[in-house]
Amino acid sequence: MDRPKSKRLGVLRRVFVFLAPYWTRVALALLALVGTAAATLSIGRGLTALIDGGFSGDDTSTLNQTLMFLMVLGIVTAIGSCFRFYFMTWLGERFVADLRDAVFQRILKLDLSFFEVTRTGEILSRLTTDTTLLQSVVGSSMSMALRNAIMMVGGVAMMFVTNPKLAALSLILVPVVVAPVLILGRRVRKLSKDSQDRVADVGAFAEESLNAIMTVQAFTHEDRDQKKFGEEVANAFSTALVRARLRSLLNAVVTIVVFFGIGAVVWVGGIDLVAGRITGGELGAFLFYAVIVSFSAGIVSEVYGDLQRAAGAMERLVELLETEPAIRAPEVPVRFIDPSVGRVAFDDVSFHYPSRPDTAALKDFSLTIEPGETVALVGPSGAGKSTVFQLLLRFYDPETGRVVLDDVDIRTADPMEVRSRLALVPQDPFLFGDSAEANILYGDPTASPEAVRAAARDAVADEFIQNLPNGYASYLGEKGIRLSGGQRQRMSIARAILRNPSVLLLDEATSALDAENERLVQDALHRLMQGRTTLVIAHRLATVVKADRIVVMNEGRIEAIGTHQQLLTDSPLYARLAELQFSENGRAAVA
Repeated sequence: MDRPKSKRLGVLRRVFVFLAPYWTRVALALLALVGTAAATLSIGRGLTALIDGGFSGDDTSTLNQTLMFLMVLGIVTAIGSCFRFYFMTWLGERFVADLRDAVFQRILKLDLSFFEVTRTGEILSRLTTDTTLLQSVVGSSMSMALRNAIMMVGGVAMMFVTNPKLAALSLILVPVVVAPVLILGRRVRKLSKDSQDRVADVGAFAEESLNAIMTVQAFTHEDRDQKKFGEEVANAFSTALVRARLRSLLNAVVTIVVFFGIGAVVWVGGIDLVAGRITGGELGAFLFYAVIVSFSAGIVSEVYGDLQRAAGAMERLVELLETEPAIRAPEVPVRFIDPSVGRVAFDDVSFHYPSRPDTAALKDFSLTIEPGETVALVGPSGAGKSTVFQLLLRFYDPETGRVVLDDVDIRTADPMEVRSRLALVPQDPFLFGDSAEANILYGDPTASPEAVRAAARDAVADEFIQNLPNGYASYLGEKGIRLSGGQRQRMSIARAILRNPSVLLLDEATSALDAENERLVQDALHRLMQGRTTLVIAHRLATVVKADRIVVMNEGRIEAIGTHQQLLTDSPLYARLAELQFSENGRAAVA
């Protein structure tokens, strides 16, 4: 997926949008941060008094008072650091929780065209790796950056208060320190974003391979996938290594410049001390502030690299947050009649998939289905049958024409209300890694346990569910792997029964089943279809010969409509499909 150029650290301003609701904790964290910085900087004044008065005087009371002052500062610093660490850690955890929630909420609302061009593993990488990096930055690095920036500015101010001459000399070194940070930092920022992208590629490839583990092993592709995964890991490693080298070089350059600077200041200050122009306490305090400034500058430059990585991560997440779904509810959606009657109409619909703009999935498609009618869609692969379902579910909008449900153009309605009146039983149903009951409840999360069991009985699923180790509470495994294909299909039908839709969509619901399971599933489907408008996609014509009407499709157009017997005479395409499937030697389904 193409990404725009980096927006630099400015993108991190979005962090404060998420922190705004917790401004009281932010204020307390900043108060603790400023308090500890002020207490630390005050130690320099205590050192001056300790060296010039406490150590050189004859009265021990001055020594006692100075040491007591320094101890109080130490206690204040410790308490402030404790509160700062707690509040910043809390803010970091809260921020990443809210960010993940916002990103996931946006992802769930994006239309299918987004997922056509975006790998699931890449999305998961942004949702996990990128947000974890930001949590570390907000909870730790940002606090360090702010604290040390305050210490650096405050230290410079106290250096001028202590000795303007030495302070002016120190400031000459600032451009020398800042220059490598700006020059190398720009390159580090780009490499940080590239590194995050390479990590996302690793996750995407691993996620895809694990989801297809049976295919990988069945085709003995383990060694090839292992090699390709190693290449992805090597790419991520090499990118991270280049970034690490640049950051190491940046830190080394800053450290060398700072230490040479301190050496120069000590030399000039020592000459002034010998000449009596400054006291030992002043020189000690100045060196303390110089070390504070140098140390703070080093940490700020190091944290700057973390902030650059965070900017790259935040930029990737902002892309998701700012991606607007193509399918959304209008500002004032049209309300449906209630209860739904299940009347469906396609009025001169044409449509191209975004990923295949040169090939029309539907052309001038018009079809009306009356309430309670069963209509079958047949035809070769690529005829547009599944596209009819996708448009009716409003996963996409047609380019021309209208899709109408219960006399409402579904583009003028809320997509969620449109889909609430439909139930899909796909060819390969997806079951979640949860209990049998939870999977059926997906049809209607508000249903009672009794309703769940009634739906399972109607779907001829109750018996095998009861035989599971824990009945309806049994864990079905990832994607329902503990069940057979026929059992998963009946679970999907139970889910549709519980939804109680007015329009039922059957997408080749029995094409992958053996004869016994097909009979059980057909019995369940027959009960489910009673009194409902039903659209059926089937390659196996034996499953749709009793439909009220059969629509023959080819290359996105309707070639013929009629009953099975009518089409055997009126439609050459249907007759050829029927001959292939019903003849003694033509049992293979149309591909």
